[in-house]
Amino acid sequence: ELQLAESGGGSVQSGGSLRLSCAASGYTYGNGCMGWFRQAPGKEREGVAALNKAGRTDYAEAVKGRFTISRDNAKNTLYLQMNSLKPEDPAMYVCAAHYPCQWWLTVSREVSDYNYWGQGTQVTVSS
Repeated sequence: ELQLAESGGGSVQSGGSLRLSCAASGYTYGNGCMGWFRQAPGKEREGVAALNKAGRTDYAEAVKGRFTISRDNAKNTLYLQMNSLKPEDPAMYVCAAHYPCQWWLTVSREVSDYNYWGQGTQVTVSS
């Protein structure tokens, strides 16, 4: 069974950086399309960044230019590099997989398009 496990969250000052990791197991990693989502208390889960099979990416407007999604297929790991963190970025960050995936052109940040989810890692930002 496909499993996802996030790590790398923590507390950082405004303007700082964090790198989140999502280790995947139980499937052929290259056949999945991946995304990072976040959910703050009282808010809906939102797609932050996504990556398809061709390596195409898509980002939410709020994080463009600050966050970078990437994957290391040899390590079965997805990353989210977060720079210039702002007070509005704190949330539970969750990685997700759309598997099996045939998206070569499509890149989706829609929650409903993903069928496997991790437990999440908490990110806090202090001003």
